[in-house]
Amino acid sequence: QVQLVESGGDLVQPGGSLRLSCAASGIALGFYHIGWFRQAPGKEREGVSCISFSTGRTYYADSVKGRFTISRDNTKNTVYLQMNSLNSEDTAVYYCAARIARGDFSLAPGQYPSWGQGTQVTVSS
Repeated sequence: QVQLVESGGDLVQPGGSLRLSCAASGIALGFYHIGWFRQAPGKEREGVSCISFSTGRTYYADSVKGRFTISRDNTKNTVYLQMNSLNSEDTAVYYCAARIARGDFSLAPGQYPSWGQGTQVTVSS
C-alpha cells in the first residue's frame, strides 16, 4: 500500500524560502513519477512539478520555473521541493502524489492515484 507523507509547510515571509519533503513507503519508487501539487482556497488543485525517481529527470509548471526545485534522495525514499522567492500566490496546501511511470510527465492531478495528506504553506508578512 502506497503511503506518502508530506512535511515542511510553514508560515514564511514574501521573498523567503521553504523546503517540503515527501516521504514514500510501500512502493518501489524506481517505477514511479512523484509529483507536487497545490490547492489554494477556492481554486482547483494544480500541478507544480514532478520527477522521475529512477532517472531524476524533472518537469515544472511555468508558474514556478526558476523558483522551485524538485529533487529526490534514493536512500531515504524521499522527494523534496525547494521553494525560493515565495510570494502570496504560492499560499496553498501542498500535496505530493505518485503515479506509475508511463510515457511523458504529467501534472494533471487525475493522473495520480496515490496522494499524501498535504502540508500548509502560507506566504504572508
